[in-house]
Amino acid sequence: MAMNQLIEGLLRKGHSVKVLAVDSVKYHVNPDEIPTQYRQQTNIEFVRLDLRIKLLPALWNWILGRSYHVQRFISTAFRNKLIELLKHGQFDIVEMETLFMTPYVEVIRKHSRAKIVLRAHNIEHLIWERMHRQEKNILKKAYLAYLHKSLKNYEIKALDQFDGILPISEKDAAFFRANTSVSVQCIPFGIDLHKAKSNATFPEKYDLVHIGAMNWLPNQEGIEWFIKEVWPRLQQKIPNIKLALAGREMPDKLLHLNIKNVTVLGEVSEAQAFINTGKISIAPLLSGSGIRIKILESMSLAKPVVATPVGAEGIDYQAGKNILIADTPEDFARAIQFLTEHPDEAIRIGKNARELIAEKYNHTEIIKQLCVFYQKIL
Repeated sequence: MAMNQLIEGLLRKGHSVKVLAVDSVKYHVNPDEIPTQYRQQTNIEFVRLDLRIKLLPALWNWILGRSYHVQRFISTAFRNKLIELLKHGQFDIVEMETLFMTPYVEVIRKHSRAKIVLRAHNIEHLIWERMHRQEKNILKKAYLAYLHKSLKNYEIKALDQFDGILPISEKDAAFFRANTSVSVQCIPFGIDLHKAKSNATFPEKYDLVHIGAMNWLPNQEGIEWFIKEVWPRLQQKIPNIKLALAGREMPDKLLHLNIKNVTVLGEVSEAQAFINTGKISIAPLLSGSGIRIKILESMSLAKPVVATPVGAEGIDYQAGKNILIADTPEDFARAIQFLTEHPDEAIRIGKNARELIAEKYNHTEIIKQLCVFYQKIL
């Protein structure tokens, strides 16, 4: 969503955009399902990469001290396709989405005069560092320690290779500025408020809703924590409370939950329509980095949000005004109970949340900032 927001914003501003994307098992795309106009405007192409975790390569990179996260993205096929595009097209900017495209910087330098920009959706190593701190299993903890340390070393060394860096939050921007002299500009995720509207045709049938890609481990970890630690407390306080979970790649252990008043829907066709079926949106993340787009979407729909500090990280919020923050199971349950018992307060917080989106996360203004940054580094 964050990538597509910039692509469509640049197209609306009259710029020419070419998209080369990875097609993997985890993020498989059928090109025929992409709207014709979008394909024509972006001339989008895909290169198939096998990004599945494999035991022997993982162990070998552990022995060598290399980041296995990055090594999985190194592909001769992707490299050759990139060279072909650079030879036959002239580009002012090559924007690389995520740190894992960094191995191709040298290829771009060799075959193009374009400025190279890193779009950083997260501080990548921080996700794994936090997961390492949360892990109890000794063997998994040791492996997570290797993952976050090797990725951190790679991430910090890679920053100076770019001509510009575009983090998605000011907190992440501070990290990048402290570790490189490269020009850094925070470009957050933008919301189109004309499209973000509460819809009366979707009655609020659930008290709580959560939506997020469930093949992203921090989302799984957060929901499992919520079900285990927070939900029993809520059932004691509010016996008839109802929760709905949605998101693609929902794991079997969640799909087959057999807990009273918990509905697991898996992937839904319209995220906003689903969010509108809930009275309160929750974001119980314990690890992760960057910014949670689904929180911004919920705020844009004037839904009160209860989040952990990590879940709300990167958002320019004011706790108690436009969001409720809770970092323990008891506090999380208490915040939800407060909103349930004080509907006027829930409405106030939701209204303030939408005003925050209008002020800080307006997609039109964000695209203007992006274009100014491009001009600055050219």
